Amino acid sequence: MTTSFHEFLTGWIARQRWFAGKGRAIEEVTVESDVEIGPGLNHVIIAVRQGEERDLYQLLVGTHDEMPQRLTHARIGPHTYDGTHDAERTGALLEAMADDRDIGPLRFRHLPGVRIDVSPRSLVIGAEQSNTSLVYGDVYICKLFRRLTPGLNPELEIVTALAAQGSANIARPYGWIETDIDGESTTLAIMQEFLSAANDGWALALTSVRDLYASMPGVSADEAGGDFAAEAFRLGTATAHVHKELAEAFPTGVVEAPEVKRMTEGFRRRLDRAVSEVPQLARYAGVAHDAFDRVADIDGSVNVQRVHGDYHLGQVMRTPTDWVVLDFEGEPGQPLAERRGLASPLRDVAGMLRSFDYAARHILADHPDAAALLPRAEEWAARNRAAFLAGYSEGGGRLHGDDAALLHALELSKAVYEVVYEARNRPSWISIPLSAFS
Repeated sequence: MTTSFHEFLTGWIARQRWFAGKGRAIEEVTVESDVEIGPGLNHVIIAVRQGEERDLYQLLVGTHDEMPQRLTHARIGPHTYDGTHDAERTGALLEAMADDRDIGPLRFRHLPGVRIDVSPRSLVIGAEQSNTSLVYGDVYICKLFRRLTPGLNPELEIVTALAAQGSANIARPYGWIETDIDGESTTLAIMQEFLSAANDGWALALTSVRDLYASMPGVSADEAGGDFAAEAFRLGTATAHVHKELAEAFPTGVVEAPEVKRMTEGFRRRLDRAVSEVPQLARYAGVAHDAFDRVADIDGSVNVQRVHGDYHLGQVMRTPTDWVVLDFEGEPGQPLAERRGLASPLRDVAGMLRSFDYAARHILADHPDAAALLPRAEEWAARNRAAFLAGYSEGGGRLHGDDAALLHALELSKAVYEVVYEARNRPSWISIPLSAFS
């Protein structure tokens, strides 16, 4: 890349949705790797230094002597642009994956027995915040992990393992891109089946909520036209099936009582830090501590296994036949070892329960009739939470004995995280996680 590219890169990257260092000064940007993967399209890995932190990001950089009008929105500098937006050149990714090609340090691979059609053109999905996905026709979706962490990405690891088991609740994987960073084979991208006929779980839930709010007074959630409970039940069953498949595909473990107590101490430390940042949470801290105490008093062990790690309604899609679970990479901001670690499957259950509360309540944040609609929000959330848990049990998920205490503690720990997030980003929504403590 030219000197002018380096001059424009710092300002450009700070404006990208997927850049994790917003709000902090960028002290240095260096190009760590620059590989041509096709005419006018380079794969670039950059290092961004902000104080003592140094993060790696991957870019597809296109070059044109004269920038076409269709690419001006993706401009980096006078002759460079974000190449993910150039459908005329991103076919190089498909071609290299189809051929199992090595291009310099980059390795493009497809799964055994898979044939990749190289004819579809790509389109960038604009809704993502941490990554960038290219949809090729109505066949493939290729997710580029923008912020890079050395090692195998959990999404590639989990999806390929579940596909080998014939899981019905994942999108079929086709291939991936990798390179070596710090001596470790590192996942750059994963390509899967694009679920063109599927609907996003969050969008479906919101349609149900809006139908209930628009219905006549006195109409209950089970009587409203868009009742979601049957789908929540099916989602619970699908979640249990995925947890069972994860336990079969990967090692499992048992956490004994002393370690469970140490886990609750971690909950308390996070709560204390949250209270110091958001004093509004202090009045609810006693409720959380009581829940953590009940878990600390558990004498038995807790089963742990690989889990999703960032489970909510936005991570699931409803196909014509079943629910499909997406985005197994875990929370992108967490260390890779933590994302690949073992945890109670109830962590995923707690995440989905919190998501039902968000679906029911977030519309009320700035709603003029919020007070009148709040009982309906509570009814919708309670109905669908119960349906999800019933489906989870029906599918073989464990929910008995001490599990209730652990599930409640995990929910409140998640709500503590949400309080801090909302205080920083959406103060008008802070009532949503605070309601979890009532």
